[in-house]
This record gives sequence, structure tokens and C-alpha cells, in this order.
Amino acid sequence: MAALNMVAVIESYNEHNKLSPMTLIRELKEADFEQWLELYQVYAEHYRVALTETGIQTTWGWLMDSSHPLQGLVAVQEAALVGMAHFRAMPSPLRGQNIGFLDDLVVLPSARGGGVGQLLLDELQRIGLQEGWGLFRWITRDNNYRARRLYDKVASKSDWNVYEMSCHIQPD
Repeated sequence: MAALNMVAVIESYNEHNKLSPMTLIRELKEADFEQWLELYQVYAEHYRVALTETGIQTTWGWLMDSSHPLQGLVAVQEAALVGMAHFRAMPSPLRGQNIGFLDDLVVLPSARGGGVGQLLLDELQRIGLQEGWGLFRWITRDNNYRARRLYDKVASKSDWNVYEMSCHIQPD
């Protein structure tokens, strides 16, 4: 992963997070597992997805494998993880280049409204610029109003519809 730009993190803190504790944005580390899992469970509960041990271990393995495309950032306040983002490069054939794809973004309820989500998005934008991705894409539920207020400030809502096709065998 591209090295974090601490000057950008501090500038973002000064601009967006004046009333909250100092927030550090950094790469996810092996020692973060327990706190990461707490954040991931908050995320899964929000989207009403039941996590499995296999899914947790697979996702964590991907995040810890430097050769896997999935990467993780965390937001830290006073040694506690308060937010996270999972992201990756995604091929865009029509552009003939990779773009960034944000798979997951969550901030603990107790830290919401303090600029943590903005700081994570700022760092993703910096990484995207450094990687030459040109843009980041993500999806969210239509009823995720609080997050969408932030997203509407930093990104443009596209006019694309998202479809999901099951790959399970359908009974006749």
C-alpha cells in the first residue's frame, strides 16, 4: 500500500475534526484484529449480514496478505480503532486503467459526526491520486442517510443501478 501522508492527515484533522480527539489514519495491522472485528461486526449489523467464522478469517487473511488486492485503513483515537475502510484497485475496461473501489466504510456510532469518515475518505482520495486511479467508486444502501450526507459532499452520485445475480443452483 502507498505510504500514508501524515501531513495530509494532520491537515485534514485541523480542517475537519477540530472538536474531536486527534484522529490518526493508518494501515490496518496484524495487532488490530480484535478491534477490527468489533468494527466489522458493527458494519455487518448495520447491513443485517450474519458474519461467519470462515468469512471473518478469509477477509482478515486477505487484508493481511500484501499480495491480495484488498487493503485496509483504520482511524485511531487514543489507541482505539473508531473507523475502518476496506478498498482495492478495480479494473475499468472502458477507461483502460484501474480505479479505486471502496468495499466497506464504518465509523463507530460513538465517533460519528466528528470527521472520522471524512478523514478516511480524504486518505482514500490521496491514495487514489498516488496510484493514478482517477476515481473511487462505492455503493451504499439508499436508506443510509447519514453516510449519504457525507458522500454527497465529497462525491457525485452516479446514475448507475446495481444488480446482484445469485450464482447458486436454482431448483427446477
